[in-house]
Amino acid sequence: MTSTETTPAAPTPVVDPPIDGTCDARFAGLRDEFARRLANGDELGASLAVFVGDEPVVDLWGGWADPARTRPWNSDTLTNVWSISKTVTALAALLLVERGQLDPEASVATYWPEFAAAGKAGVLVKHVLMHTSGVSGWAQPITGDDILDVDAAAARLAAQPAWWPAGAASGYHLLDYGHLVGELVRRVDGRSLGAFVREELAEPLGADFWLGLPESEDRRVSDVVPPPPSQLDLGALPPDSPAFRTFTGPVLGAEVTWTRAWRAAGVGGAGGQGNARSVARLNSVLATGGQVDGMRLLSPATVERVFAEHTDGIDLVLGLPLRFALGWAVSNPASTPWIPEGRVAFWGGWGGSIVIADVDRGVTFAYVMNRMSPGIIGSERSDAYTRAVYAALDA
Repeated sequence: MTSTETTPAAPTPVVDPPIDGTCDARFAGLRDEFARRLANGDELGASLAVFVGDEPVVDLWGGWADPARTRPWNSDTLTNVWSISKTVTALAALLLVERGQLDPEASVATYWPEFAAAGKAGVLVKHVLMHTSGVSGWAQPITGDDILDVDAAAARLAAQPAWWPAGAASGYHLLDYGHLVGELVRRVDGRSLGAFVREELAEPLGADFWLGLPESEDRRVSDVVPPPPSQLDLGALPPDSPAFRTFTGPVLGAEVTWTRAWRAAGVGGAGGQGNARSVARLNSVLATGGQVDGMRLLSPATVERVFAEHTDGIDLVLGLPLRFALGWAVSNPASTPWIPEGRVAFWGGWGGSIVIADVDRGVTFAYVMNRMSPGIIGSERSDAYTRAVYAALDA
């Protein structure tokens, strides 16, 4: 070998970015579980957050923001959080309840007269918030593009009949929850749901959460990785059942969230862009009894209204034993044994994300990820993280 020859450089190995953020020693088990799942490939990229009161005690993120593993998941990475969006939408409604502008016991038509059409005059605001309105999806024909025109899509819901008697049972409002609640917010306040959330909740609380993401923030978004093919056999469902009508009204693939049109629309039931920190921060308003960092957003009485009544039966859409309270699901050993009983409100996003607002313990936990698992309410990963959180709290 001459003096001018060089030995070829060895290929640079791809090294997973380390977990970053902060974690109180009390929750070391949660951090270890997160590290294990990043290392073994269960996770691609994700974030975890725990608030005790209004104090963040866990704020972790790690992994990758893209399947090619070229972009690390950073502190400010956002992703589509699917139905966790509903908890923020419900919080917006609860803020109007607190201010005396929205009465859960009043008919929807009190605020939105057109909604009384097709025999829906008896549908109450609480029926919408509790998924018992009978309007759990759009009548056909309907496409995914149609629901991105939020005002027009809300008008379509107002014109159609309910699919079962209001209040008789829950039927998960899969995609239209934000259209229904958002139209109530608009009729009462004048602002769109996205503007109301930004100005009344996200900005005051310093929460990086968006219903209607500006194009300038697209660079921070980690596109979700679609889950395995659904195990739901739509062909086995009666065509006139609430489940079939809801899941086909309309059918959406996870890839829709990759589009600028979806991000901009601010779909309040499934289109929120955020991370675990922002989701936990917003839901901590409930867990703390309504006061965060000295800001009183809800009275204890309004928080108690969330838990004052709930459904208790097999949901007509999801086919699971669920208890829907005023805007959140509440603990039910029959379907969510890893969530303790009591004043514990929660919901998950398609693919496995979850947020839990535990009022009894004053604790909020959130998990948000990009690699989706099968199922709507949590996943094997979120179950493990939830157990780790409660193991730390009970130690």
